[in-house]
Amino acid sequence: MKLLLFSDLHTNRTAARSIVQQAAQVDVLVGAGDFANMRHGLGDCLSILRSVDKPIVLVAGNNETTDELLQACEGWESAYVLHGTGLTIEGVTFFGIGGGIPVTPFGPLSYDFSETQARELLKDCPSNCVLVSHSPPLGAVDSSSTRKNLGSVAMRETIERVKPRLVVCGHIHASAQQTAIIGETPVINAGPAGIVYTLN
Repeated sequence: MKLLLFSDLHTNRTAARSIVQQAAQVDVLVGAGDFANMRHGLGDCLSILRSVDKPIVLVAGNNETTDELLQACEGWESAYVLHGTGLTIEGVTFFGIGGGIPVTPFGPLSYDFSETQARELLKDCPSNCVLVSHSPPLGAVDSSSTRKNLGSVAMRETIERVKPRLVVCGHIHASAQQTAIIGETPVINAGPAGIVYTLN
């Protein structure tokens, strides 16, 4: 199965149109959150992405809530919004969690979760899945522009526990399009340009 991985479009319509063009060469699209800017403009990119007629797995970022994303995707039959939930497409299981983990410094407009809340949301994550999270795990593709590791402990614990076949994330822009390995699991901070990935 070929996946198109992306994140952090932040209302960038040009980036969204590029994702649509790349979608022709893949089977499933995976969007790891932050389609809006601080709860504004959520529809800007989603209205463009709706033209894709392939399955698209989405999680909310910290710039939109899961409820807002669900509402924006209403009537889009090939879109699947995940948050502490999963689904199977052509024999591949996807599990997702949205929001900023741990809580960001961006205040009440940011859709965030504590590590404790994240552990609860991740408790049903199955082994050998594609784990889609807006936030990266601590110590992998989570280095900020000031070289601080800003990822989630709960995410890292989950990866070590269930050994996903792939982790797709975003959130930390300075680490976009970078890949790390935890155990045998590739962890990719997708970024807005899009990455085509073939599942082994």
